[in-house]
Amino acid sequence: MFGICNLAIIPLRAEASDKSEIVSQVLFGEHFEILEQLKQWSRIKMQYDDYEGWIDTKQFQEITESNFKQLSKDAIILNADLIEYITAPSNLLIPIPLGSSLSFLNYSEINTCNFDFEGTKTSGIKPKNFLLNSAFMYLNAPYLWGGKTPFGIDCSGFTQMVYKLNGYKLLRDASQQAMQGEALSFIEESEPGDLAFFDNEEGNIIHVGIIMENNYIIHASGKVRIDRLDHLGIYNADLNKHTHKLRVIKKII
Repeated sequence: MFGICNLAIIPLRAEASDKSEIVSQVLFGEHFEILEQLKQWSRIKMQYDDYEGWIDTKQFQEITESNFKQLSKDAIILNADLIEYITAPSNLLIPIPLGSSLSFLNYSEINTCNFDFEGTKTSGIKPKNFLLNSAFMYLNAPYLWGGKTPFGIDCSGFTQMVYKLNGYKLLRDASQQAMQGEALSFIEESEPGDLAFFDNEEGNIIHVGIIMENNYIIHASGKVRIDRLDHLGIYNADLNKHTHKLRVIKKII
């Protein structure tokens, strides 16, 4: 079985319960495989990054396997504004966040509500220097564990969505993203748009941010913010201390 998100944002949970931790979000238009179904809950695997979790069975639309395969082959078309609106002939109005998927709107077999979108779209691979323009759209977004939108986002959701808006695929979690790309030996070798990863005392990757010019970094910590980056890690001028310990820098592009 297969499905697609036909609401603005739905929570993807670790377990089949409303009280369970939200590990990620499914945005409007994102499609997935249904691995298991209970009465109220469905365990899914996202097509984009293979991330798994549980969603409420009332919060998605089923699609056929052929629909799923076609959407998976199609070019990804995304909403390029902070918030836009999906409309329908029934006077329905759905606000959708930055990075929502619009590819399915062209398929009447899936788009049974005759949804329409007249906002700004983005598609295809952009130059690396476009990454920071996308990153700035999330500036001051509040930190939210599992979040993927300007209304709440976590560190790896931030990097994944910035890269996705520019046509590049990152996995969902910071520890997964740290396995991608080419490792650099020094900050001085990095370019704006490269990723910096940070670990805890046990050596586990727990944080990621996007490198900017002149030893600055933009990342989600409390909110999406800009801080200094040096060989020790992230220096927060507001707190007058280092907050994250640098582990590795990766060039993805």
